[in-house]
Amino acid sequence: MTDMMTTVRHRRVGKGTEGAEDQPSEEKSVKPDGKILSDHTGGKLWNILSITVGGIVAISLGLLTSVYVATLHENDLWFSNIKEVEREISFRTECGLYYSYYKQMIQAASIQQGLHGLVYDNKTESVRTINILERMNVYQEVFLSILYRILPIQQYLEPVYFYIYTLFGLQAVYIIALYVTSWLLSGTWLSGLLAACWYITNRIDTTRVEFTIPLRENWALPFFAVQIAAITYLLRTNLQPAQERLTFMAVFIATFLFSLTWQFNQFMMLIQALALFVLDCFDLLPTAKKNLKKGPLLNRLGKLIFHVLLVLCLTLLINKFIKKILNLESDEHIFKFLKAKFGFGATRDFDANLYLCEEAFGLLPLNTFSRLSDTLLFYIYVFVLFFMTVAAVIVAFRNLSGSNQVQLMEKMGECTITLKPDAAYNLIHTVLFGCLALSTMRMKYLWTSHMCVFASFGLCSTEVWKLVLKCIHLYTSQRMHVMKYSIPIITLLYISYKFWPGIMDELSELREFYDPDTVELMNWIKSNTPNTAVFAGSMQLLAGVKLCTGRTLTNHPHYEDKNLRERTKQIYQIYAKRSPEDVYGILRSFGTDYVILEDSICYERRHSRGCRLRDLLDIANGHIMDGLGENEPDLKPSMYPRFCEEIKKNLPSYTTHFIRVFQNKTFHVYKLAKHK
Repeated sequence: MTDMMTTVRHRRVGKGTEGAEDQPSEEKSVKPDGKILSDHTGGKLWNILSITVGGIVAISLGLLTSVYVATLHENDLWFSNIKEVEREISFRTECGLYYSYYKQMIQAASIQQGLHGLVYDNKTESVRTINILERMNVYQEVFLSILYRILPIQQYLEPVYFYIYTLFGLQAVYIIALYVTSWLLSGTWLSGLLAACWYITNRIDTTRVEFTIPLRENWALPFFAVQIAAITYLLRTNLQPAQERLTFMAVFIATFLFSLTWQFNQFMMLIQALALFVLDCFDLLPTAKKNLKKGPLLNRLGKLIFHVLLVLCLTLLINKFIKKILNLESDEHIFKFLKAKFGFGATRDFDANLYLCEEAFGLLPLNTFSRLSDTLLFYIYVFVLFFMTVAAVIVAFRNLSGSNQVQLMEKMGECTITLKPDAAYNLIHTVLFGCLALSTMRMKYLWTSHMCVFASFGLCSTEVWKLVLKCIHLYTSQRMHVMKYSIPIITLLYISYKFWPGIMDELSELREFYDPDTVELMNWIKSNTPNTAVFAGSMQLLAGVKLCTGRTLTNHPHYEDKNLRERTKQIYQIYAKRSPEDVYGILRSFGTDYVILEDSICYERRHSRGCRLRDLLDIANGHIMDGLGENEPDLKPSMYPRFCEEIKKNLPSYTTHFIRVFQNKTFHVYKLAKHK
């Protein structure tokens, strides 16, 4: 999506310990009378101390991360000092739309009236009444606004701070969940410490919370990390029934909250289901035996292939059937986008091209790997991934080979490689989400955070170092433990030495929010237009108009609705080559009173030719594009000049329908004439 550029100017101002789980049982000596003379009690106390210290470190790192991102946000915008309208403008694009519903609930006369306004909303899409709670994932804004109203904190804390501090607080949950997952996998909290440090030092690629606070992913990913931690624990063997029940409850609650807070949750759940399905197919999960897992190798492979094809076909058929019955078309544009993205034919579909031309939906840039390599994360991740994949292939082949082959291999001493179910799950998880991130840059935050967990686990893993040392014929128990602890500590020291000065410089750098043109526009709208006025323009700008002024919109950035996508395409004809009569008729059909034109879109240079918004509109309308370059042979010249350029000449054919009422260096606002 096209986004407005914000100017930001400088402000002038005067040894690890092992966890108890999955570790070898301690050797015990026994007296002649049968009493145990072991260090069992001492070992138990040591484990309690280890868990206590590890827990304190996890909570401390989580809180420090929250303070860190909050400080960066304050330093970058001088948020505590700027005006309310500037604070709201800083919530760009869809962020502003989501925050507007929190503001709407706060300002409502009562909670009941606020909820009624969301269920019967007629200001988000003009001449339509929609249910915001049904259409958008804003339950978190509703919950937070109700919490703010009922808690006695109004005189101490402004609503906007309650909102952003909640999001920054969720970063503490995120860090703790990543830390715990790595700890559970490796058995030492040193691994969790390394994962958290990598997350922080790779902040550019692991999170964008400090400058896109209300984005759905910033709400959802902490719960997703909690869910992964719970599943990792659930896949351990020999859990007590009470432990299983509590863990199942944690998985359920975390999955529910994740699904509630992000519109893309179904794609993540599908990938997770696929990961569990793959593990089950290769007998890497502790499940009951099935027919699939019986018979010789070739027979089982045949059943496996048939099983996979059957599941995929049934999934597609059921999906198609349900959409047909319920007449669902909200994700139609996603499939068009995917079809064009992966080379299954070019498309002139406006919505698909709008996504294809955005960097966020393109392939993961190569410079991402150079940044991740600076902290050694990527190198270690590839190292761990290689050895874990080798172990997984060997174990999967052994499982599929049948009991006779396994017994033969055991006799030959070759059956020494093991792979725990929790490690196998995280391996498949990181591979699948890595593929997703490589294909779509916006999804990299799912992968990079788990990359920190997986790399730190591998570096502190008994299984990985045992396999590595055996491969080079240097394995002893002592060497394995030396590698398991020394390499992570050296890595932590390297990260601290290299990146601590940069973090301190970053925290001391002071800037200030600066966007006078947008501030001027919002103030003019509030002072010079009626509260019932309807505004048309770009999706991104209109989200800010709703938040800052409360005026009614024709369209907005929450693009997951077919009718809204068609409406947006029609509104965007203001940047196409259409006659003033056509544009006027389109705008009036949506009840438009004012239209806002942006020079940054009309004369866009951010994208290359073919990806500028005006080019996408020209192609969709069958018109040749502006500028030097090739055009498809069936595209034809338009009979009319570009509307956003021609309207500025004040020709009679335009002034009959449009009257300019506001103008600055960035925006031009026109009032639509009311013809009988």
